[in-house]
Order: sequence, then structure tokens, then C-alpha cells
Amino acid sequence: MIPAQRKPRNLAQGVVEQISSSIRQGLLKPGEKLPTESSMMSLHGVSRTVVREAISHLQASGLVATRHGIGTFVLERQQAGLGIDAESILTLRDVLAILELRIGVETETAGLAAARRSDEQVADLGAALGEMHAAMAEGRSAVEADKRFHLLIAQATGNRYFVDILGQLGNAIIPRARLNTVELEQDKPANFNERVSREHDDIYRAIERRDPEAARAAMRTHLSNSRERLVQAQRRLESQVN
Repeated sequence: MIPAQRKPRNLAQGVVEQISSSIRQGLLKPGEKLPTESSMMSLHGVSRTVVREAISHLQASGLVATRHGIGTFVLERQQAGLGIDAESILTLRDVLAILELRIGVETETAGLAAARRSDEQVADLGAALGEMHAAMAEGRSAVEADKRFHLLIAQATGNRYFVDILGQLGNAIIPRARLNTVELEQDKPANFNERVSREHDDIYRAIERRDPEAARAAMRTHLSNSRERLVQAQRRLESQVN
């Protein structure tokens, strides 16, 4: 039963808040049918128009769905996201902000992966690393292999939330998937690839030998170096504008 409360200034919003609260508290469960319009009119002391407006708001929020001729039902609550829209990460400043987030998150994933990884997971990491090296040597994009390398590290932690975070970020976890980092850094592709490869090798070897502190340090170094290179690029761009 939805508890009736003192009417707020905005009647429809008041009904929305009360029903939403009942859903959050589990008083109204997924699949459960809401009371009829007449019942809600009586319960909340509002008109049919107000009830229908409130239901419309709840539908737009994805909390309920109306089946014509049957009634309105509570929907399964969607898993909360992180509030990060990967497709909106477009600018250099955006990528720098994501790198700061990754430094905090992935430094720990590397340490946990080194402590918890299985032999099979190390083999998968090695395969992704080998594919990354081959793509770079052949002048192909290494973004997918690079992304898989980082996701495999998250999986090796055994903590699905690390995987969820990196999975939600998608290609945003690899700066060169969003920006031409070689051009921004004003470096030769061979030099850029050599540095990135060496940093990934250090992460892999630390995880392979089960050294959590070395893995954390290698991951922090890799991501901090990426951030610092892009900070320098940003400064050059800003100086050109000014």
C-alpha cells in the first residue's frame, strides 16, 4: 500500500515522489500492479488529471509501464550506472580527466590481479600483449588489444565491479582511441609505440611473477606517463592559441 502524505504544492510531483519512494523502499515490488486511478485519487486526495500526469512522469523515468486495458506495473530497477557517458569523452581535457580516474582505479586492479591471477589469466594477458606488439609493429591499430589487456587485468582481480567500471568506459580507457596522441605529443610513431610497449611489458611481468606492489607501481607509472604526455600536449595547444 502506498502511504498517503500531506499534499505538496505541486500535486502531481507529490504523487510521483510518494510512489517513487515506495518503489525504492520495496513497498512496491517489480511486477506489482499500481492501484487503480480511482484508488490513487482517493488515497492522495487529487484529481484524475493529477494521477495521470504523475503516471506519465513515472513512465518517463522508467519506473513503471502501462499495459492498456490491464493497468500500470512496476518495472525492474535498472542497474545504476556511474554517470559516465563514454561517447561524450571527446576532448583532450575529457581524456585527461578519465586518466585521473583510471590512475586511482587501475593502480589497485593491477595489484589485486598480481595477487589473485590464475595461470590461464596470465596466458590471456600475454596473448593480448603479443597482439598489441604485433599490431604496433605492423602499423595497425592496437586499441582493441590494449583495451583487452586492461580489461583482462580487471577480470583477474575477481572483483566484477572493476570490470564493470572499465567496461562502461569502453574505448575511453585508451586515449588514442579518442585522440591522435602521437600527433599531439609531436613524436615519431616508433618512439611512441616503444614507450607504450615497454610500460605494458612492465605491468605484465609484475603480474606474472605475482608482485602486487611492482604491478601497482608499473600501472601507476604507465597511466601517469600517459597523463603527463597529454598535459604537455595540452599546454602546447594552449600556447599556440594564446
